[in-house]
Formats: sequence, structure tokens, C-alpha cells
Amino acid sequence: MEQYEKVEKIGEGTYGVVYKARDRVTNQTIALKKIRLEQEDEGVPSTAIREISLLKEMQHRNIVRLQDVVHSEKRLYLVFEYLDLDLKKHMDSSPDFAKDHRQIKVVTLWYRAPEILLGSRQYSTPVDVWSVGCIFAEMVNQRPLFPGDSEIDEIFKIFGTMGTPNEDTWPGVNSLPDFKSTFPRWTPKDLATVVPNLEPAGIDLLSSMLCLDPSRRITARNALEHEYFKDIRFVV
Repeated sequence: MEQYEKVEKIGEGTYGVVYKARDRVTNQTIALKKIRLEQEDEGVPSTAIREISLLKEMQHRNIVRLQDVVHSEKRLYLVFEYLDLDLKKHMDSSPDFAKDHRQIKVVTLWYRAPEILLGSRQYSTPVDVWSVGCIFAEMVNQRPLFPGDSEIDEIFKIFGTMGTPNEDTWPGVNSLPDFKSTFPRWTPKDLATVVPNLEPAGIDLLSSMLCLDPSRRITARNALEHEYFKDIRFVV
């Protein structure tokens, strides 16, 4: 770690702390993500392994670049290219977006997929598609789509818009640990009224991303091929 000099802390999340730092060899400004390992009896957390392996595969101008991985004592450091703004900071810097709602500590709850909220122990990439759908709607509406202040409030906000699921709309939902038969029975709202500034193709894409049943949720690959993006040139 002698090669890198920490400048300031710029963020902190569930899995670690991010610093603005300087590469002493190249004098380049970089972002240094420190991942805690003290609680891990079996080495590097699986979440870190997944992040590292995926980022090593992804070489794209729109994906942050992982430059190095350093293991030091009980710390794992990921060295990234430094960016002045992430999406949240970009949205907060825009006068069109209200800022006060993002001061709440439970902000990541707003993008959590329903299967996780209901206690599923098995989940995969559809949870990320759900999160992207929530962000998509927030960018259009200029406010969060499901700003719950607790897990049960988050569940009720989701069901209040998307409808309370049942075995017909989401096979297996009754067996999830935190699903209750006593939940209020909401009917789904028309997403065109929830996100009124989104064109019909966008509404179709959004509804596919926010499908409650993760097995029926659109995949990232199919989302990119959706009609909504037909006029956009992708850089590869």
C-alpha cells in the first residue's frame, strides 16, 4: 500500500470505505475502496470476489475501471479510476432534483428488490434489474419511486403501486419467510400515471424491470434490446 496515499474519505457503504487517493508513482488521482476482512473467517467476502471478477471482465467507457487489487494485512483494497461525480452526486447537482430526500440513512432500502425484502435466501441478477428500474423511474420523476422508511414500509410502498402478489402473479411468494397472508391487498396501478413523463415504450420497459416475480423480470441483456433504446447508439 506504500504506492498509494489517501487524500480524503469520499464515501462509506455496507462493505467498505472509499477514499480519494494519489498514486505516488504516477501522481494520478485514484479512488481507493477498502474492504473490511476482520469478520471473515473464510477469507475474502464473496461479494468482493464477485465485484472484482466482473469488473476485470468489463472494459467499457461507461463502466468504472478497476486498475489494481491490493491485499494488505486484514484489508483488501480495490484501486479504481477516479470520477468527480457518481450518479447520485450528478442528480444532486442538478437544480431539477430535490436534494433533501437523499439525506435519509435508509436510502439503499429504496432500491431493494421485493424478494430480498420478503426474506428470500436465493436471489441473483434480477435484484439488480429491479434496482435499475427504481433508478430509471427516479430519473424521470425527479423523486424516488419507493421511499420507504423501514422494510415493512418499503414492502407496502412497492405493493401499493405494483399490487400485492399472490400465487398466481408470483408462484412461490406465499412460502417466502417474511410474506404474510395478512398483508393489505392492493391492486396494481397504471405505471403511466405513476411515471407520467415516460413514453409508452419506456413504460413497457419499466414494467418489465419492476415485475414482482424475479423469474419473470426482464434480463439486462433483453432490456438493452428493448424498443425504448432503438434510437440510441451503444458504444462498445
